[in-house]
Amino acid sequence: MEMSWEQSVTYSINTVYLLFSAYLVFVMQLGFAMLCAGSVRAKNAMNIMLTNVVDAVVGSISYYLFGFAFAFGDTSNPFIGTNFFALKDIPNTSFDYSFFLYQWAFAIAVAGITSGSIAERTQFSAYLVFSFFLSGFVYPVVAHWVWSSSGWLSASSTNPLFASGAIDFAGSGVVHMVGAVAGFWGALIEGPRVGRFDAFGKPVPMRGHNATLVVLGTFLLWFGWFGFNPGSFDKILVAYPSTTNQGNWTAIGRTAVTTTLAGSTAGIITLFGRRLLVGHWDALDVCNGVLGGFVAITSGCAVVEPWAAIVCGFFSAWVLIGLNIVVMKLNFDDPLEATQLHGGCGAWGLIFTGLFAKEEFVIQAYEAGDTSVVRPYGLFMGGGWGLLGCQVIELLVIVGWVSVTMGPIFYAQHRLGILRISVEEEIAGLDISSHGGYAYNTHQEENQPRFYADYMRMHGHS
Repeated sequence: MEMSWEQSVTYSINTVYLLFSAYLVFVMQLGFAMLCAGSVRAKNAMNIMLTNVVDAVVGSISYYLFGFAFAFGDTSNPFIGTNFFALKDIPNTSFDYSFFLYQWAFAIAVAGITSGSIAERTQFSAYLVFSFFLSGFVYPVVAHWVWSSSGWLSASSTNPLFASGAIDFAGSGVVHMVGAVAGFWGALIEGPRVGRFDAFGKPVPMRGHNATLVVLGTFLLWFGWFGFNPGSFDKILVAYPSTTNQGNWTAIGRTAVTTTLAGSTAGIITLFGRRLLVGHWDALDVCNGVLGGFVAITSGCAVVEPWAAIVCGFFSAWVLIGLNIVVMKLNFDDPLEATQLHGGCGAWGLIFTGLFAKEEFVIQAYEAGDTSVVRPYGLFMGGGWGLLGCQVIELLVIVGWVSVTMGPIFYAQHRLGILRISVEEEIAGLDISSHGGYAYNTHQEENQPRFYADYMRMHGHS
């Protein structure tokens, strides 16, 4: 059947919107790179920048070959997709290339979260292995459960769990918790960086070398989040039948507002909370607080009121502050606070959605505004326990799935001696010991090696 002019215009506008959102999400890779670089010591800046590039390029190939098929394979299998490998039969009536590109940008973001947790002490070859496996298999399976119409936990399913399915609209769990749980196992198995804790187990400050890059990275991530959350509607030209002038364009605008309010509230609370705890205004802590608010709202961004987003941000700040205190006492070392930020705030985001999702907005996001459909919604909004139950189940199965897949990967690399670098290499810095030289052309102290050849000579290699 030939497409009408109106249909072609609608498809064109929706495709442009989705592609633009994909480009915004891809900008988050640049944000991650800047944030990571500023948060590590100067002697490891080249290494962390390269790992961010590797996450993108390796993730592209693995997601193209396997990941998209496992995530969105058009199948009755509720656990994993089984077709569309290497984009065979794409485009079709369900998906086109723009949808693939948008989902690819999400997949490579997951590996970026994990690489922050194991920064400054990991062999480069280990990144290649875990990045390929995480973006090509571990993450796509979770995406299939929650976002594919055939997934067992999907809110878009014809017969959803508890008549609800899990509402994880843009991925507090699917993206952020998956990356964080993988990073948790990597950081735990590797152990803390040399010198991070003294002989009595007390933490030793090991601050990043460039606050400017951290702030730049935070704003780039904020910018990218406007593609991450609002873009997850996929289509902008969808009119709601029960209103005269509202459609997805309204919900997309509201989603951008809730995203902004949650991140901003978390930033303010972190600013004053950390001021009370440490006695000064800490720019880097505030940046992480802002990001924690974004991570938390990512699940419910499309289905909550703006006032609820402020509640979300308020509690996400305290979740992050509290978890950071706990991990210090446990001698757990995550240079980017990725486990606490993406894991803790992501988990809170899932619970928050189960409590505050508004019925009208759930219908808009998942039923295109068809008010004849009845769905569970937030417990505190009068919607019963169904949605909250699905949110808790999603939280638990993500922790379980990523633990049983990524935990053994990191442990096997550890046992084979290919996960962590040697103490000598770590003290010298990964840039000089693995990447040929420093990221910055500065005047080195006379007794320090300046080039890779000098480093090798110092360690007895001719």
